[in-house]
Amino acid sequence: MAGDETRDGVALTNLDQPLFDGAGATKRDLVDYLDAVADRIIPVLRDRALSVIRVRPGQEPFMQKNLPKYAPEWVQSVSVWAEASRRQVTYALCNDRRTLLWFANQRAVEYHPGLFVGSHPTHLILDLDPPDGSDAFELAVRGAFLVRQALEDAGLAGAVKTSGAKGVHVFVPVAEGTGMEDLAAATRALAARAERVDPALATTAFIREDRAGKVFIDSTRAGGATVAAAYSPRVRPGAPVSFPVAWESLDQVVPADFTVHTAAGLLKDGDPWAESMPEPQRLPADLVEEGHTIPVARVQAMHEGKRRARARRTE
Repeated sequence: MAGDETRDGVALTNLDQPLFDGAGATKRDLVDYLDAVADRIIPVLRDRALSVIRVRPGQEPFMQKNLPKYAPEWVQSVSVWAEASRRQVTYALCNDRRTLLWFANQRAVEYHPGLFVGSHPTHLILDLDPPDGSDAFELAVRGAFLVRQALEDAGLAGAVKTSGAKGVHVFVPVAEGTGMEDLAAATRALAARAERVDPALATTAFIREDRAGKVFIDSTRAGGATVAAAYSPRVRPGAPVSFPVAWESLDQVVPADFTVHTAAGLLKDGDPWAESMPEPQRLPADLVEEGHTIPVARVQAMHEGKRRARARRTE
């Protein structure tokens, strides 16, 4: 059939179909892009429980966690206990090109790997989520620079990338043996320290109505959360890509600079995510200690939400 072909033993079908409404791209564009960046994106997916966001024709995008029963036998998997749903989930591992191509043919647009390899957390992550508006990304960048300042003050270093939406992600690789609770605590402390650098710009308020138009420094990505991988496309108008950027260039780019049409060509022969990532670092004891005094944002927000609901009922 027209629009069908085979690569690396994977049958690719309906390649000329539109990818999703507003993408300005076809399924072939997705396949070609992922194939072109396979040797960059696979290292950030390898051996990590993978969730994907798929878009079937005529349907809303949906996140797929469980590996489908119809998956080829050569797609590797890992079974992980999901605390939220209280069950074992069998996730795919995207460890090679043909698995990536198989996912692309399944119309998996976004790639969200877990933050663990085995039982070991590998990165501390802060997600800069700006308020809506024409200057959203500019505000996210300013928020990221606050995080960079907090990192430098703590003797740490991180790499930065666009989220592919309106935000920015900062990744800090951590030394093997870092405990999950300490990692989560250090993440909270760094967010709080970044907020203190410029409280008029940034906030750690988890409840949206409390953010007052500020950039939200999200410290909740530790644990079972995921984050869009470097080089992952996003289900957004224009099919943008989450793309690594040098700190000194971050305020000179916009998310639309990096799409499934342009991102592979910008890489040339390089892998800027791997090249910009510092060596794994040990978390300073004072940072961890400070973080353990800060309430967990989701838990605090849940209790506050219940308190406000009770207050409204008694008004």
